[in-house]
Amino acid sequence: MDKNLIVVIGPTAIGKTSLSILLAKHFNCDIISADSRQFYKEMQIGTAAPNPEELAQATHHFIQHKSIHDSYTVGSFEKEAIERLDQLFKTSNTAILVGGSGLYIDAITKGLDSFPEVSQDAKKSIQELFDKGGIESLQQELEILDPEYYKTVDTFNTHRVMRALEVCISSGKPYSSFITKTSKKRNFRIIKIGITADRQIIYDRINQRVDIMVSEGLLDEVERLHPYKSLNALNTVGYKEIFRYLEKEWEWDFAISEIKKNTRRFAKRQLTWFRKDQEIKWFDYQYDVNQIVSSIKKSL
Repeated sequence: MDKNLIVVIGPTAIGKTSLSILLAKHFNCDIISADSRQFYKEMQIGTAAPNPEELAQATHHFIQHKSIHDSYTVGSFEKEAIERLDQLFKTSNTAILVGGSGLYIDAITKGLDSFPEVSQDAKKSIQELFDKGGIESLQQELEILDPEYYKTVDTFNTHRVMRALEVCISSGKPYSSFITKTSKKRNFRIIKIGITADRQIIYDRINQRVDIMVSEGLLDEVERLHPYKSLNALNTVGYKEIFRYLEKEWEWDFAISEIKKNTRRFAKRQLTWFRKDQEIKWFDYQYDVNQIVSSIKKSL
């Protein structure tokens, strides 16, 4: 294979954007984002999407290309991103894929799995469970029916948890049992680079990032989006906590502390997901980019 996809992986706030830009400059290639929260143009601050200066340093794809009002699935992303890669590889031998959404990374590198049809009865029962007990009731049910998937999924992503439970109930089997170990054949070589740090450093970086988001106007952004809070895209960390502040359920300081706590939990799940992948070569977040480039060239 003479086409290469360099995948930059790691927990939130670790510095994936910076590294992907450095690598794109070195290999003179484009960047494809696999961060599912950064797809939406209305969500800039709360998703820590690349800023205009960063976007100007390398050509990015799948950044703020959708609206929160659009229906967009991981299946749609797989199809569109593979088509985009085919186009990019006509003029370049290399492309960068970057993100912290393990499911979306796997969709490109391994392909999606086939799942059974979900019955209407299952959808109805899960919706009733959610209406009665909220996200906590769904989390408890998933931990019982599929403890393996519960350890890795973002349990605050209502849509994803409901989908897993619907499959569990419809099939009588754990959702994780349908996640296969075989990957689709891709017509490009895949090189996975992970960046990480000690857990406390990751947590400190997350806390600092949330403070920066607040200083950059997170409250104003969420306030503008409050009328659309029921949309799936907005059911995510950084937005749902401030919705509760706006609705006078929580005090401001508590809402911010909850964003930090829930983001730390998300980072822990990201690492659990990625550490199962033996193909990732890990580097410390205070990396020497020349060392990473040298490692990639050896793989090539």
